[in-house]
Amino acid sequence: MASIMEGPLSKWTNVMKGWQYRWFVLDYNAGLLSYYTSKDKMMRGSRRGCVRLRGAVIGIDDEDDSTFTITVDQKTFHFQARDADEREKWIHALEDTILRHTLQLQGVDSGFVPSVHDFDKKLTEADAYLQILIDQLKLFDEKLQNCKDDEQRKKIESLKETTSSMVESIKHCIVLLQIAKDQNNEEKHADGLISTINPVDAVYQPSPLEQSVISTMPSQAVIPPEPAQLCKSEQRPSSLPVGPVVASLGNQTPTPNSTGSGQSAPSSSLTSPSHVNLSPNTVPDFSYSSSEDEFYDADEFYQSSSSPKRCMDSSGSAAVLTRSSTGSSMKRPDTTESLNSSMSNGTNDADLFDPPDDQDDDGEGESVEEHKSVIMHLLSQVRLGMDLTKVVLPTFILERRSLLEMYADFFAHPDLFVSISDQKDPKERMVQVVKWYLSAFHAGRKGSVAKKPYNPILGEIFRCHWVLPGTEGEDDMEPVSEGPVPWVSKSNVTFVAEQVSHHPPISAFYAECFNKRIQFNAHIWTKSKFLGMSIGVHNIGQGCVTCLDYDEHYILTFPNGYGRSILTVPWIELGGECSINCSKTGYNASIVFHTKPFYGGKKHRITAEIFSPNDKKAFCTIEGEWNGVMYAKYTTGENAVFIDTKKMPIIKKKVRKLEDQDDFESRCLWKDVTYNLVIRDIDAATAAKHALEERQRAEARARKENETPWETRLFHEDGECWVYDEPLLKRLAANKH
Repeated sequence: MASIMEGPLSKWTNVMKGWQYRWFVLDYNAGLLSYYTSKDKMMRGSRRGCVRLRGAVIGIDDEDDSTFTITVDQKTFHFQARDADEREKWIHALEDTILRHTLQLQGVDSGFVPSVHDFDKKLTEADAYLQILIDQLKLFDEKLQNCKDDEQRKKIESLKETTSSMVESIKHCIVLLQIAKDQNNEEKHADGLISTINPVDAVYQPSPLEQSVISTMPSQAVIPPEPAQLCKSEQRPSSLPVGPVVASLGNQTPTPNSTGSGQSAPSSSLTSPSHVNLSPNTVPDFSYSSSEDEFYDADEFYQSSSSPKRCMDSSGSAAVLTRSSTGSSMKRPDTTESLNSSMSNGTNDADLFDPPDDQDDDGEGESVEEHKSVIMHLLSQVRLGMDLTKVVLPTFILERRSLLEMYADFFAHPDLFVSISDQKDPKERMVQVVKWYLSAFHAGRKGSVAKKPYNPILGEIFRCHWVLPGTEGEDDMEPVSEGPVPWVSKSNVTFVAEQVSHHPPISAFYAECFNKRIQFNAHIWTKSKFLGMSIGVHNIGQGCVTCLDYDEHYILTFPNGYGRSILTVPWIELGGECSINCSKTGYNASIVFHTKPFYGGKKHRITAEIFSPNDKKAFCTIEGEWNGVMYAKYTTGENAVFIDTKKMPIIKKKVRKLEDQDDFESRCLWKDVTYNLVIRDIDAATAAKHALEERQRAEARARKENETPWETRLFHEDGECWVYDEPLLKRLAANKH
């Protein structure tokens, strides 16, 4: 790529509370993004500020295609391009620059400075591997001679063609590297130093003092500076020969954007400018900005400058950390696992079910500082927008439960769920469906730190139930023998979930209450995406609430989940538009989960509207916070608290003891991982997790070799949906005949 790229962008300013036009210069060799109030000021070398890119992380908003952020050492700068295409150009250039200088930083930290001899050694290794690849390529000819099947022959020919193309590319690369090395040696002999581009404002040229600092640098981890300092580190000189090639992103005058939020960058074009005549400067020790240009996410980052980082607990074990986002708001649930003592054969609650697990995870308030190097390594392997479905995340960010168990938190208020069928009017039933739906997300996470539940393995099952308030002493304790949880009574709400597909990852779950004649069936396909400082999880799928007495089906969709601030203290937010529709009655609702805008606004906001059949004006509007208080306003003039999640008691689910569970049930499958996470033995937890994953891969290979399709346990595919095999509706209909 060109050694310099420049062009206009808008930058958020705190004092003005809006976007201001700036002219930006990205220096690839120096790893520096400088900005000026205008192109003319850039010509005169009057720099407004700069951002050091070594170790930086770029972030994007999944719901905004023109803005992006650059975060370094707990400080964030916000930028806006004219459109998605222009943002993409800047992001690609910034990512390449960050990668180059971050790799250089790793070399400095280790105390290792590669020499020409090391380069020769790697070049020889590459050539040896190339020869092995060429030898392997010849085997394709033998396979083609012995292949009788036309379709298989086409596949082999296609693979051979692709491999041949790759071999030629590798040959070309090795030749170019050899030429570059020879040229570099000639320049060294001729000039006594490595050739560099003539400095252009922020283009780096190391001083003798800096050279000596680098050569004597101790081999230890770099300690992050105070949060008020952005990106302070020594800079290694580039060892690559570069030429004075400059790319420019247009020089048109800026125009206000369509939203009126400020000025944005004009359309980009790549040209070769003739104005490179600035005075030389070295890379500054700090990234800096004029006071009116600063924007820091101060409220969203863990400020560790006032106290030392805690890497070990009192026992000396490494602290357990946090997880990235999954679909909805999530937290390790409060789970009193017991059943009414009058049930079964006189055994008490403790004999039947797991003991209560009410405590939050010990690491709830910790930042990720102790594991930052691992996370940074993980982030270096992915690019913005990349699908994370197949990316293996480190064990220490796992929460101690399966994703299937997390979905059970949708029913943390089972009393609201069953009360849907108690309403006599279809309008009231729709309002009650919305009330239950909006209450379903907050129970997933009490704490502020986001964690990632275990990815369920194919065929994994999770079962639980809830005892409704007021039904504990009922005489009728007859179990629902054909239900999803056959050992509980008809007055309980029962839940079962199954991982029905691994690629793509699809979970199906079902809940019912026999006495209330209500059921719920849903499936969710989780699709993760890397967004820089965030991870987005798209929850693709739908759920269906069925009131059997009224033959009503309420189809609903789920919001997306976002794990924010993944390098500091991760937190969860929900975002997206959702809907609830009843085709029989015509009542419907639209719900919007609002993500927090970076330039102000509140977290966890929600707005909703409920409509009567064929009406365009909502008879009820709701707003508030999905994990706080929500208020309803009716067209009758009535205003009331719709839901107050702070005061609503969570009814704890009940799960059988481990020794009574089947081998493929969630808690039994993951018991070794969970135990080692509890005692903070991360290595043992990783080994246990790896063993489960390897078992799943081995089973998949065996099925492929035997040409045996996977058979689900409790659900089946019906069109684009996954449906429970024996729902309450089907069982009651069968009993009538």
